[in-house]
Amino acid sequence: MKPLTRDYTAAGLALLAFCLHALFAGRYDVFRDELYFIVCGRHPAFGYADQPPLIPLLSALFYGMGHSVWLLRLPATLAAAALVGLSVRFARLLGGGGFAAVLAGLTTMIAPMLMGMASVFSTTSFDPLAWTLIACLLVKAVRDGDRMALIGCGVVAGLDLEAKYALPFWAVSLIIGLVLTPQRRVFALKSLWLGAGLAALIGLPSIIWQAAHGWPFLELAAAARGKNVATPPLSFLINQLFVMNPLLAPVWIAGIVAPFVIAALKPVRFLAIAFVACLLLTLLTHGKDYYIAATYPTVFVIGAVAWGHWLKTPSLRAAFAVWLTLAAGLSAAIAPMAMPVLPIPALRAYMQHVPLKPQKQEKSFAGTLLPQLFADQLGWRDFTVQVGAAWRQIPAAERAHTAIKVDNYGEAAALDIYGGADGLPPALSGHNQYYFWGKTYLEHARPPVNLLVVQRHPERLRPYCQQTIIYRTTLSPDAMASENGKIIAFCQGLKVKLADEWPNIKHFD
Repeated sequence: MKPLTRDYTAAGLALLAFCLHALFAGRYDVFRDELYFIVCGRHPAFGYADQPPLIPLLSALFYGMGHSVWLLRLPATLAAAALVGLSVRFARLLGGGGFAAVLAGLTTMIAPMLMGMASVFSTTSFDPLAWTLIACLLVKAVRDGDRMALIGCGVVAGLDLEAKYALPFWAVSLIIGLVLTPQRRVFALKSLWLGAGLAALIGLPSIIWQAAHGWPFLELAAAARGKNVATPPLSFLINQLFVMNPLLAPVWIAGIVAPFVIAALKPVRFLAIAFVACLLLTLLTHGKDYYIAATYPTVFVIGAVAWGHWLKTPSLRAAFAVWLTLAAGLSAAIAPMAMPVLPIPALRAYMQHVPLKPQKQEKSFAGTLLPQLFADQLGWRDFTVQVGAAWRQIPAAERAHTAIKVDNYGEAAALDIYGGADGLPPALSGHNQYYFWGKTYLEHARPPVNLLVVQRHPERLRPYCQQTIIYRTTLSPDAMASENGKIIAFCQGLKVKLADEWPNIKHFD
């Protein structure tokens, strides 16, 4: 394998991937979850109801540099570029030549789902890079006897646990793959257990936070089953072909099969088994389509090495290059559903005419034209303007005793980030981490006398308000349909103590 400083293929493809994402990263606006992460990061903690601390802290840091969407997403852009470079290096580690290295880098660069995961900064942004690096380090350990690679696995795993709690899916899958192959001998190595201890130690602060707050993430995970659409297994598998580009399927399928038919790849059979195990775990737990996306770079790499082994002659490789060009063209055609490559008017027209649509992952997506990834980047400024206009309708003497309550963390975070111009107070919501902040606020601050409420059914306010005044209705054409048509109402004279009602307002999902 080439020394890192001389691998121009890895550096060149990584730079290309960086430019691809950097070109479009700032085109739309801040995503719902990104807004929430920024607010969480402005409340530094060892954990939050629905995620570990790393992404919120980084979000607040990078957004705070200039309130730039492009800067906010810079860590995701860098992670996407690093994944491509790592894929090239991983292919060389497995014995692949230049053809395999290029194929590995290109497939991880143009797979639509992987492009989409890097188009916003989220808790999944580092997973493809971290999971692939763990697989690469495990190969160095079990095949090449590199004991320090297992320590590296532990460090990477621990850092990834501070970004998202999904790593156990990959860890369990890798354990299954190792147990079912001769590579199980790695369990006898002290360095493996030292690495596991390091992973647990790095991830411990967030786990302690969860335990101290009653394990809200477990409650949230259970509630998500009702929020997500139950996709039949066959539909889920067909959708996997689409989101990873059907023309790239021969590469990742080869990554599953090749370790059982190519002797040189026999030592990495555990990775092929781990991929299948992770896919089955995702199906059994009714996970979303992107839950398994971080495992694909590993089988893309193995498949690229396999095709490099099978295609020996220049003519065969030339034919394969033509096929790869067609695959790149298809990814470019799908890209507007994964990355913000089109202006909004063009995206509307595209979505009206494209024959295939993204598979619905959440029930709240019903009635929305644009992909959820983009609809949730649009409309938050409109929402804030509309709430701000309603706020100004409240008599000045009443505003000092009025709080704002909304349904979910997207609405609350939008008001907290964009509402400064209207002098809006910190938003209240019972959703996820906002429940804890609201609880603390109501315990220590002067209780509000009135509420400005945004919700779907204003008639439900009557038992709690002496008078309800409806001001306006939320509307933003390109936003999620579930955010439109909500009533902004003034609940004047609360009949109840909000702190007493707060446990009933809590909802984790």
